[in-house]
Amino acid sequence: MGSKEIQEISPLMGKDVLCIADRRKKDFTYPIHSHEVYELNFVEHAQGVRRIVGDSSEVIGDYDLVLITSPDLEHVWEQNTCKSDDIHEITVQFDIDFNHSGIFTRNPFNSIQKMMLEAQKGLCFPMEAIMRVYQQLDTLSSIKDRFYAFTQFMTILYELSKYEARPLASSSYAKVTLSSDSRRVQEVKNFIDQNYRTEIRLPQIASIAGMSASAFSRFFKLHTGRNLSEYIIDQRLGYASHLLVDSTQSIAEISNSCGFNNLSNFNRIFKKRKGCSPSEFRENYQKRRMII
Repeated sequence: MGSKEIQEISPLMGKDVLCIADRRKKDFTYPIHSHEVYELNFVEHAQGVRRIVGDSSEVIGDYDLVLITSPDLEHVWEQNTCKSDDIHEITVQFDIDFNHSGIFTRNPFNSIQKMMLEAQKGLCFPMEAIMRVYQQLDTLSSIKDRFYAFTQFMTILYELSKYEARPLASSSYAKVTLSSDSRRVQEVKNFIDQNYRTEIRLPQIASIAGMSASAFSRFFKLHTGRNLSEYIIDQRLGYASHLLVDSTQSIAEISNSCGFNNLSNFNRIFKKRKGCSPSEFRENYQKRRMII
């Protein structure tokens, strides 16, 4: 078999809902992995650790809180330059059905449901949100009554859903489409996903939305937080990252197949956005993966 990340087997069994692991440690040793269940991971006193979620790679500060809800989105926290000997990590894995016809699809849970959908790309929460739930997270593992532990965890999720969290992996890498997009935005995104290998021009996209180029530019920035060219580049880089990890194509072939007009342009943009060259990304990622 080729190289791939570890598929972690969750300790959640049968009718279990939560698995809470609260630990103090000096280093991170677990390799890159993914798992079927959802995960909320909190880390403090670990400045310098590198957090990788899909094609996102960032060095964290003293506090880090990430929610991941995709079974296929690989992730890892690596020691990197962290020198702390008192790392505190709280990992909550949970198996709650937010998608079908149960109570969690009802109105009181709307904001949580939206957050869970967005977290398919991994969500990183701002410091304000972390401080809001810090005490509840810190005491979660000490609650003996399962019902009260569950209600406290649901409160944590609800409080987090009030904040603007930052997505980590690109949507093309995480292979997710957010149904909360407006119809026009979704049509445009679908077109880009189907045509990212070719040159895409603003007037062409604006006509799909039935708008002038200038009106569409404002509309797209308002709905996505990015201008059209940034979005297209991010999509192309997401697909390129996947090919670097999962294929044996040369970097020049990947550059060409993902819509970049020349190799040097691809290398420059990739390094600017990802902090490393395509060849370094491929080498580092394959080192992190284990053959199973």
